[in-house]
Amino acid sequence: MTVTPESIQTLLNSEDFGDRITAVNQMRQLDPAIAFEMMQAVISDSNVRVRYAAVSQMASLGEQDRAKVLPLLLNGIADPEPDVQAAAADAIGALKLTEAFDQLQSLYDTTTEWLVKFSIIAALGELGDTRPFGMLEDALQSDNELIKTAAIGSLGELGDRRAVPLLIPFASDEDWQVRYRVAQALSRFDDADAQATLKALTSDDMDAVANAAKAYL
Repeated sequence: MTVTPESIQTLLNSEDFGDRITAVNQMRQLDPAIAFEMMQAVISDSNVRVRYAAVSQMASLGEQDRAKVLPLLLNGIADPEPDVQAAAADAIGALKLTEAFDQLQSLYDTTTEWLVKFSIIAALGELGDTRPFGMLEDALQSDNELIKTAAIGSLGELGDRRAVPLLIPFASDEDWQVRYRVAQALSRFDDADAQATLKALTSDDMDAVANAAKAYL
């Protein structure tokens, strides 16, 4: 069966949310400009799974019109469902929508959902904006290992040299995945201390960490 805007619209008009999810997935086969226009109406669907599927695609479709996608994703940040909030944060990071920083910070400060916090911390690195440095510094102390690891990665992406002394202590973390992420993060700095820590990590007991450090030196 050939997928067309008309066939997708028929599915979108269905009362069955499964049909509407199918429609959202089929939009990947359309011209991105057409898919973006159609997706704008779906992003406020009554069903959370449909909204999540629609918001998730905005990470790629949003480049069609950044001015239009920003308010759509801000609505996603304000969605009552954590999965949709997390997907909106992911898309904001992918599109580097620095205009959404204040809303991301507000959501981070108020949510109790670890997935949402994780997505926001990961997105902050992609934004390339140094304003969230303090948030990332705080996230390094999180009890959630995934949030902590995301903060390490984002500090590396930002490339702010203030991050180096914050990252170095994690080079001896008992979790090898944390040490691996530290090697990745420190590779972005020419700082002598960063390079010395990378050199030390080349002798790490975990081959993945040692090999990563060697590759970055």
